[in-house]
Amino acid sequence: MSATAQHKWYTVKTVSGQEKKAKLYIESELTREGLDKYVSQILIPLEKVIQLRKGKKVTVERNFYPGYLFLEASLNAEVLHAIKGVTGVAKFLPDNDNPVPLRASEVNRILGKVDELSGVESVEVPYVLGESVKVIDGPFNGFSGIIEDINEEKKKLKVIVKIFGRKTPLELNYIQVEKE
Repeated sequence: MSATAQHKWYTVKTVSGQEKKAKLYIESELTREGLDKYVSQILIPLEKVIQLRKGKKVTVERNFYPGYLFLEASLNAEVLHAIKGVTGVAKFLPDNDNPVPLRASEVNRILGKVDELSGVESVEVPYVLGESVKVIDGPFNGFSGIIEDINEEKKKLKVIVKIFGRKTPLELNYIQVEKE
């Protein structure tokens, strides 16, 4: 069903870490009650993050707003009651009995962030300054060094390695090194 003028976006507080289950429970409850026509979308903003685990890149999804989901709905008393009774749903924001729809600017910001995050994978920074790492990719493969600087924006590390007895700075991507 396409969004109509009466459909507005609402914020639902859920049990943190249970957003996907709450979404499934809401969808099944609305279908069971025959109220699914009143809800056009249930959104959990997720971002893809590359983590380094045991030297391997692993892509995981991380909730951008933990403990919350957003739904586009035409709320009436039946729909409100059905959603509030779902396992994992804590309450509507800001007031459980009288939910207030999000402003258009808030909705645009959230939806814009979702679009931005869906195509971009970010790398979680698993390193700290002063940590010893080994280069696993590139011309300096096999060299060990110490992290001197972390540039989270560019996803780069400045690593000092000893080459022929001299300390040499290298600029490397996160995925070009592993912890020793």
